[in-house]
Amino acid sequence: MNINFEKEVFAHRHNGPTKESTQKMLEVIKADSVDKLIDETIPEGIRLPKALDLPKALSENDFLAEFKKLASKNKMYKSFSGTGYYDTLVPNVIKRNILENPGWYTAYTPYQAEIAQGRLEALINFQTTVSDLTGMELANASLLDEGTAAAEAMSMLYGQRKGKKRKEADVFFVSELCHPQTIEVIETRAEPVGIEVQVGNHHELDVTDPKLFGIVL
Repeated sequence: MNINFEKEVFAHRHNGPTKESTQKMLEVIKADSVDKLIDETIPEGIRLPKALDLPKALSENDFLAEFKKLASKNKMYKSFSGTGYYDTLVPNVIKRNILENPGWYTAYTPYQAEIAQGRLEALINFQTTVSDLTGMELANASLLDEGTAAAEAMSMLYGQRKGKKRKEADVFFVSELCHPQTIEVIETRAEPVGIEVQVGNHHELDVTDPKLFGIVL
């Protein structure tokens, strides 16, 4: 039985291309080695002439043990920031599949424009599940925070106005039960484009108002 200890090295498992891929890329650009490529492309004046003063690298198992040791020093306190945010039970199978599987969050370099391919895959799986559960053809995905999601919903509804609505409807209603920060984001996004935001009791709302084009509850 052969055991591949290379997989114990975190960098080899999660970061960068394989040795074979690196060699193919070097052949394409006609470079003898990565070091030679660096010598030819990075000015000597901005390079550090000595090695970094860093401790010896740990294996993944050793790193996780050290990380858990440091994390155990954290003190757990009750959070009193609420305004309607309640504790949520997340099934362990979801934690294990999404949070503990590096494939979800290290599949691509986290550039802001793309965030991460792993996250995008998680979102498309979420959308597919919601479509299956609701029977609808389309399903939206999370925009990471509630305020942004609500403001995007308003912008989408505003852009979808048709006929008389496109000329007359410029009022967006927001329930007073929404979180204050959500209402503030909506109002901030609405002002520059001329949308009038009305905050109030949704039970008293006249949904037949011709100036109304959207509602957030």
